[in-house]
Amino acid sequence: MKIAFVGKGGSGKTTLASLFALRAAATGAPVLALDADINQNLAVALGATPEIAAGLPTLAGHVGVLKEWLRGDNPRLPSAGDMIKTTPPGQGSRLVRVVEDNPAYDAAIREVVPGVRLGTAGAFDDADLGVACFHAKTGAVELLLGHLVDGPGEYVVVDMTAGADAFASGLFTRFDLTVLVCEPTLRAVGVVRQYAGYAREFGVRLGVVGNKIADPDDEEFLRSSLADAGVELLASVGSSRHVRAGDRGGDRAIEGLEPENAAALDALRTSLDAIPQDWPQFQADTVALHRRNAEAWAGAHLLDQIDPDFVPSLVDH
Repeated sequence: MKIAFVGKGGSGKTTLASLFALRAAATGAPVLALDADINQNLAVALGATPEIAAGLPTLAGHVGVLKEWLRGDNPRLPSAGDMIKTTPPGQGSRLVRVVEDNPAYDAAIREVVPGVRLGTAGAFDDADLGVACFHAKTGAVELLLGHLVDGPGEYVVVDMTAGADAFASGLFTRFDLTVLVCEPTLRAVGVVRQYAGYAREFGVRLGVVGNKIADPDDEEFLRSSLADAGVELLASVGSSRHVRAGDRGGDRAIEGLEPENAAALDALRTSLDAIPQDWPQFQADTVALHRRNAEAWAGAHLLDQIDPDFVPSLVDH
């Protein structure tokens, strides 16, 4: 299952993404984490040292390898260079699993803590300032997710950029569930409402996780504030001494998380597991975004990349 964490800046989405990934991995589930936030902090949140995090390869830095592998022998793609971030898989394309060995993963994916493999979009550098947008880097993440087939009990966990900026690319449609991390404040609720309004047009499945919940009044505030927004409150996470200690350089091992917060993560995972995967719809969404990009800016000739009869599945892999 593919799950994304979004929310206003400072809401705790990176923390929740890391905790979810670590909790799932602790049960033996295959986990691939992807950092698609402009602030590339997921590696450290998972438990990597800042030195290790700074030396990680990036998906954007190896996008040529990624394209060449995913292209396979798809006859609709004369070369890997013809692929763009929304290019959908077709007959002959290589689909990838959550955990496997392939040249693209070898180049850009690393196991940063036991059980969690991480891919990063890559941070801005001096050469990007004033001439590029961050979505040029998240395009590699988007392309990977469009070709990734995940089975039951496998998890792709993505830390997204803050707020509604995620809608500047098609990445927001790539998930079985998008979790809006929401503090019990009017500003945080406002971001949830904005995101839900944008997402409604595209049929994106949303849920809310309350964060920094101090008491029942905080949870009731969220429930009542979200009652007419059409988004369900799936779980609530309270203040965590374990997380604070980790943020100061202490032990981030998931076994130290408070039982009530661990239970909230398990409740979220149960909600995610209950969602039926719809591969024909997933491919239809991929194709629709590619068509939109081709017609808007990339060139109508790229419509020829669409294989009208192809639907990705575990069997194809």
